[in-house]
Amino acid sequence: MKRSIKAVAVGLVGVLAFGACSSAAGGKDDGKTINIVGFAVPEAGNKAAATEFEKTDAGKDVTFSGSYGASGDQSRKVADTKGKDVDYVVFSLEPDMTRLVDAGLVADDWNAGPNKGIVSQSVAVIAVQKGNPLGIKDWSDLTRSDVKIVTPDPASSGSAKWNILALYTYAKSQGATEKEADEFLKKVFKNVTTWAASGREATESFKKGVGNVLLTYENEAILAKQNGENLDYILPDHSFLIENPGAVLKDSDPVAKDWLDFILSDKGQLAFVQKGFRPVGDVDISGVSVEGANDPANPFPTPGDLSTAADLGGWSAINAEWFGKDGAKLRFDKLYAEATKQ
Repeated sequence: MKRSIKAVAVGLVGVLAFGACSSAAGGKDDGKTINIVGFAVPEAGNKAAATEFEKTDAGKDVTFSGSYGASGDQSRKVADTKGKDVDYVVFSLEPDMTRLVDAGLVADDWNAGPNKGIVSQSVAVIAVQKGNPLGIKDWSDLTRSDVKIVTPDPASSGSAKWNILALYTYAKSQGATEKEADEFLKKVFKNVTTWAASGREATESFKKGVGNVLLTYENEAILAKQNGENLDYILPDHSFLIENPGAVLKDSDPVAKDWLDFILSDKGQLAFVQKGFRPVGDVDISGVSVEGANDPANPFPTPGDLSTAADLGGWSAINAEWFGKDGAKLRFDKLYAEATKQ
């Protein structure tokens, strides 16, 4: 079992310009640029939302730049550079935002609104080779000897943590004791062939033929299918709600707040929906068809059982038990070490 944080896709981390640039077209450039730093997966959603934002009065003459990579790595980068040249951040999970609150870069009340700071949602799914030749149905199949799993590494990736919590809560939903849940996780970890640096890099590895099962976000699987990738995905009866936080930095360009407001508007959320994200808030998506979903006309069926971070006491409690802070070795590391010895 290889647990290496090696880049398998070129250009995932770095500055990628997107959106219309009026100066490039010979028009007036008033200098309104929104600099985004985030985890890799919402890039397509941000691009789609930016296209719609530029049609509004607030978005007129606004340009964007984006740096995308593994959530934990991106959060640490912003903290280390004291938020230099950053206006808006979006991460896989709450602790990566909390790091910036602790650093004084994001306001304490970033999550005070009705959406509690969440800008996009998804659920954990199992992606498989086209036609599902292994006949995978749910998380229990991941312990089989013929299964070779690709998943991100929780040392750098938020996606990895969501996947592990989905596996754990599945075991508990089946009546497992803590010891039995640990044994289940170790059996799954033993089948992991690649621990990628981020959710996007895990997808890129799988697309290149690494492994035969990918643990991922539902929206990432849908986007891959939209892009013509030869895969399918299974939404198990039990899954885990993935909640991605976004916020503006304290000293950001004022237009960044307009951008955040737009993302949370119906038009902004519908742009994300078209890229496979489940909507945040009371957005009406009846009649909306999402290409790449298992059923485009009913793209986001509700799992029979859906666990949340709140069910486990919230992210402070989860990290204290499972992942620690910035490299602390806790329950995951213990189970991983034991799995590699089996």
